[in-house]
Amino acid sequence: MRQIMNISMPPELMKIVEVRVKEGKFATVSEYVRHLIRLENTEKLARELEEDRKQFEAGKYKVLKSLRDLR
Repeated sequence: MRQIMNISMPPELMKIVEVRVKEGKFATVSEYVRHLIRLENTEKLARELEEDRKQFEAGKYKVLKSLRDLR
């Protein structure tokens, strides 16, 4: 079930949002805002993955012999 959230923003930001919607990439303002939130989440996951990769390459990992080792 969807919930409704009202947000306020200065006119210059609203103009940017309206332009993005009018460009046709997004059907509504809500769709654009959802896209931005998903993008932020994706970028956060990418940063976490990169940090994990660096830790692994530095030899900071644990070899798991069974699923119990996950605890």
